[in-house]
Formats: sequence, structure tokens, C-alpha cells
Amino acid sequence: MELFFRYVRENWVDLLVFTGQHIMMVLIGLLLALVVGIPLGIMASRNRVSARIILTVANIIQVFPSLALLVLLMVAFGLGTTTVVVGLFLYSLLPVIRNTYVGLTQVDKSIMEAGKGVGMSPLQIMINVQLPLALPFMLTGIRIAAVIAIGVATIAPLVGGDGLGREIYSGINMNNSARLYAGAIPAAILALLADLALERLQNATRVAGR
Repeated sequence: MELFFRYVRENWVDLLVFTGQHIMMVLIGLLLALVVGIPLGIMASRNRVSARIILTVANIIQVFPSLALLVLLMVAFGLGTTTVVVGLFLYSLLPVIRNTYVGLTQVDKSIMEAGKGVGMSPLQIMINVQLPLALPFMLTGIRIAAVIAIGVATIAPLVGGDGLGREIYSGINMNNSARLYAGAIPAAILALLADLALERLQNATRVAGR
């Protein structure tokens, strides 16, 4: 551990840069998954046929091993961060779509009927009733997607990406445990912090919903 702490003291600037790169890749991939996944989840909740098609395609994407998916994407997008971000986007889709779908379909029908009774349009019911009540479920999906994305991002260097994975693979190739831990420990901390922050937000929305 002494070697690890010495390495961190000597290279903390580079580690901060790698951590920032790691966070940016995850945030962009997750944001894209939200922009695409939430509308797909809404679409799935409105029609059973659409639900089967959308969830099946998302499940197929999730089944692909992360490295195999990134290699396939590399053929289309080349080496670099773009391939990693697209991979994180695709890997984050299923939790976002599925939990949006589940959350919307779990809303009590009587509440929706009450909305209709006071003259709300279907769009108003969706925005003002269904989505707020489904938010805790949706946050669960975002929480799962964030943790998955942080983990998958560690293999980014294998397809020319940046982030903390650079230290992990440098440590493995050079048989340098200090570099390995310098990449792995911050990545693990990022995953724990993301999970904790989203869990608290999820609990807050549940309390507000009650």
C-alpha cells in the first residue's frame, strides 16, 4: 500500500485527468440513454406490441459482452472515445427503458381516471401524473445504468478510449500493482458514490410521492 500512496502523490494530476475523462464518458453515454430510452419506455407502456419489440431489442444489446460490443462498434466508429460513448449509451438503454416502462405501467388506473375526470388531456396526464409517479422506478433504472457504465468504461483503453482504465491496463501490462490500484480504486469509488447519490434521490422522490 505504501507504493500505491506514493504513486498517487506523484501522479495525482494525471489521475484527476483520467477521472474527469471517465466521468465525462459515463455522463454523455448516460445522457444519450435518457434522451432515447425514456421516450422508448413511454412508447412501450402505451402498446404491448411495441413493448415486446423494444424490450427484446434492448435485451439483445445487453446480452452482448461489453468488449465484444465495443469491438463491433470500433469497426463503425474507429478507435477512440466515440466508440466508448456509443457503447455506454447502448449498455445503459435497457435499464432506462425497462424501468420507465415498469414505472408507467404500475401507476394506479384510478389516478389516471381521476385526471381524465378533471379534464386533463392524455399528454397532461402523462406529464403531470404518470411520469412523477413513475420517477422512483425510473431512477432505479438510471442508478443501475450509471453503475454499469462506470464499470464498462474501465475497458475503454482497449478500443482507444481514455479514463481510469488506462491506469488499470498499464498496471496489468507492467505488473505494477500501484498503477492497477490507482485506476481500480477511483473507479470503484465513483460507482459507489453514483449508487449512493441516486439512491438518496430515489428515496426523496418516494417520500415526495407519498
